[in-house]
Amino acid sequence: MPDYILETKNLTKEFKGFTAVSTVNLKIQRGHIHALIGPNGAGKTTVFNLLTKFLIPTTGTIHFNGADITGEKPADIALRGVIRSFQISAVFPNLTPRENVRLALQRKLGISYHFWKSDSILKQLDRRAMELLDAVGLAEYAEVITGELAYGRKRALEIATTLALDPELMLLDEPTQGMGIEDVDKITDLVKKVSANRTILMVEHNLKVVATLADRITVLQRGAILAEGPYAEVSQDPQVLDAYMGSAHD
Repeated sequence: MPDYILETKNLTKEFKGFTAVSTVNLKIQRGHIHALIGPNGAGKTTVFNLLTKFLIPTTGTIHFNGADITGEKPADIALRGVIRSFQISAVFPNLTPRENVRLALQRKLGISYHFWKSDSILKQLDRRAMELLDAVGLAEYAEVITGELAYGRKRALEIATTLALDPELMLLDEPTQGMGIEDVDKITDLVKKVSANRTILMVEHNLKVVATLADRITVLQRGAILAEGPYAEVSQDPQVLDAYMGSAHD
């Protein structure tokens, strides 16, 4: 396997004359946590949408494990093991966490919508569902209606349903958005825990979270890469301080 699990070459997306992403060259190292940061409108979400093929690049290519996946459909990308949190994180509020994770496991096995399957068949998935809930600290809430969970626990459940698809590359879009300090710390610890034996590419505004988790950071500004490197290096870059980090600390 190549050292870089994901690479983009001159990735560009234009919308009626507006360039949202401009010649972005990413190299995501296998087994690392890589953060994509930048001010609002920098193009981070567009890059995520391009990587998971919810948008088609205007020009440029995307390679995963050395294979060109630029022309593949979102479902094909997911089958390769590239899973974006929101793709399977629309948890069902009227189901329990166990049932939500079990549905994600059914999708992995290709029986997502076989609701007519007998309970005995579906219960075979319960053991794995409980293992995943335990991994994210939700085992004691397995039978609580999901809609009644605190926000931080719902986000933990989203990570559990992501893990149910056994991702090789997890794309996490703002995993701590809207959280209080306590929940932020819990989710930060959880992301670090689940990063074992897999690669994570994350968009995150909380710079404390980025500094804690990321092995490498790419800073976007106006759709282009402004800087890249370890947090200690990037956080001292005058251009980055002016474009993003300085304003974030004002």
